[in-house]
Amino acid sequence: MSTQDLTDAEFAELDELLATTPAPLQALDASMLDGYLCGVLVQPRLIEVDEWLPNIFDYDGGVLPDDVDAHWLARIRELVERRHAALNRAMVEDGWFDPVVLDLDDAPEAEAAASDEALDDDERQARATYEGMSLISRTLMPWVAGFQHATLCFPELSDLPDDAVMAALARLYRHLPAETEEEKEVVATLDREHPLKDLDDAIEELVVTVADLCDLTQEQRYRVETLRREGPKLGRNDPCHCGSGRKYKQCHGAN
Repeated sequence: MSTQDLTDAEFAELDELLATTPAPLQALDASMLDGYLCGVLVQPRLIEVDEWLPNIFDYDGGVLPDDVDAHWLARIRELVERRHAALNRAMVEDGWFDPVVLDLDDAPEAEAAASDEALDDDERQARATYEGMSLISRTLMPWVAGFQHATLCFPELSDLPDDAVMAALARLYRHLPAETEEEKEVVATLDREHPLKDLDDAIEELVVTVADLCDLTQEQRYRVETLRREGPKLGRNDPCHCGSGRKYKQCHGAN
């Protein structure tokens, strides 16, 4: 399969294709998908495409209907696999990649236009939390939400007993809405000890953090399990295991 990255036109095509995912499924958009793919790639095990692909079509775990358009699905798969391969190559060879981060000014304003009267209490609280976030975090939030989606679908990364992994995840999740007091304290600590000057600075930190996670899990991801014998190795002059009474080299070991 080609590892050539997608063009801007192909990214736009992919975003439009995902937007036509059959209802009631809610597929990831291009930015969330990009974060999701990175979250898949830094897992402590290699995850095959047939395992991670279905999760892009619904954030809540829904599955595509059996009669979905085959050409539509094949084109999405082709584009997504190419982006996955390009990200993997960039991480391994360069330790760097260009994340798909959408300009907040270009984002849909439908939610912002909704009146407070149309929202329930939870939705009002969610909006208040969102509006309380920095412009940097609001811009990066879709990408990071996609990354978090991967860690929820495949919890092996989050379950690693590694303080460095936990610290790296905290640096990414600072761009998600802080809901608990503990999360708010973590964000406040990061903002105080590692302030971000601007969006470019934040994107650079995001990429470096993902590259760090890739390095931290590389040994486990590519570990090859060795087969262990149940007993000592059979010598050529030992009695054959088949019970014939002949030496192994004269029986099953003769070939």
